[in-house]
Amino acid sequence: MSQVETRATPLKRILGLGFAVAVAFGGTIGVGILRLPGDVAALLGNVPLIALVWLAGGLYATLGAMSVAELVTMMPAAGGFYVYARRAFGTGYALLVGVNDWMVQVLSIAYAAFAAADFIGALVPALAGHGQAVALGVVALVTGVHCLGLRVGSRTQNAISVLVAISLVGLVLACFVVTPPPAVAAAAGPRHSALALAAAVFGALRLVLVAYDGWYSSIYFAEETVDAVRAVPRAMIGAALLTMTLYLLINAGLLHALSLPGLAAAKLPVVEAARVLLPGGAAELVALISLCVVLSLLNSVMLMAPRIVYALGRDRLLPRPTTWVSAGGTPGVALALTSAVAALAILSGTFEQIIDVSALLFVLNYLTAYAAVIVLRRREPDAPRPFRVPAYPWTTLLVLGGSAAYLVLAFVDDPRIGAWAALWLAVVGALSWWVARARTST
Repeated sequence: MSQVETRATPLKRILGLGFAVAVAFGGTIGVGILRLPGDVAALLGNVPLIALVWLAGGLYATLGAMSVAELVTMMPAAGGFYVYARRAFGTGYALLVGVNDWMVQVLSIAYAAFAAADFIGALVPALAGHGQAVALGVVALVTGVHCLGLRVGSRTQNAISVLVAISLVGLVLACFVVTPPPAVAAAAGPRHSALALAAAVFGALRLVLVAYDGWYSSIYFAEETVDAVRAVPRAMIGAALLTMTLYLLINAGLLHALSLPGLAAAKLPVVEAARVLLPGGAAELVALISLCVVLSLLNSVMLMAPRIVYALGRDRLLPRPTTWVSAGGTPGVALALTSAVAALAILSGTFEQIIDVSALLFVLNYLTAYAAVIVLRRREPDAPRPFRVPAYPWTTLLVLGGSAAYLVLAFVDDPRIGAWAALWLAVVGALSWWVARARTST
């Protein structure tokens, strides 16, 4: 352990496999799955293709989890993708990855808090129309929970994740007991030319991959997980498979309740399904389920983001106070910084475009991790690897190529967002190079 690391307050190793699965599940399941099935169905218009795309997304996440599992067992430390980038590519690029990753997480907190405020307003009409204030209150409440310590925060995540799973499975089961009215019986989907079909499949895959993002959430807690070398890979791979199964079941249930044309026409398919299941209380049912989903995501991200700040501080890339950990195991200064920036984003009310840009760049984390597996295999062939990627290098090359293609095609598909993303990377990259150079000269 380096001198820098000994100065940092150590994190507490008190988390188990159950939490690792819960945080990966909670970090993946978001409001998107309540909305995206309709968008995917509208793009594809074919039931087998819909199932295939959701299955492909799940397999992509599972293969990605296998590659990242090799890295986390080599380096079971706090900080997530930043840690792997630093060992494989050096401090400058790693700082770029860490800052980008943290900013994506912070903006996700702000976005999720606004979504939670909308759902709370639907359940408590007196709070409707006060979205900004309610969102700030939600962030403050979750921050307060984590100030009580890691055990409280982890148990909260476990409880909310179980509640989300029960709610979504209950929704699926309810969908299967409903017989669609003859007026919305399934009809043949539109015919696509080869080029149009390829474009539709790519568009659907983009949506699906965003819905699966988050399967890696447990890596941020490797330093705090008992027997992380075994628990974290199991959690990531298990959460990816669990999420894939749930997503396939949700789509099957919605298709059964709404039919293909009904699903494709629905902007909020879960709302439409709820109207079939419970005409009188559809809004309240959907708001309650959605609130549980959002709180699960918000709690998990609020746990993850401070660990990135802590890792950067421990490597002297941020001021030393960011490494302070409370008696309960919470990186307190890092949590306060994360919550404060999320609150500023909420108060600005103008972060939607920024989150579009940063959400596009979540693939940067994937590319970095998969490339790090290959680089470290070549550079450090004898390094201990308690978990080795199955069928290497083909599985890693497959997800690396898929991530690169996603990023390139996404930039081409939306040049405006691509230009903003490139500008963001240029600014953060320049700052990262300057900080890394200043650090090495001291």
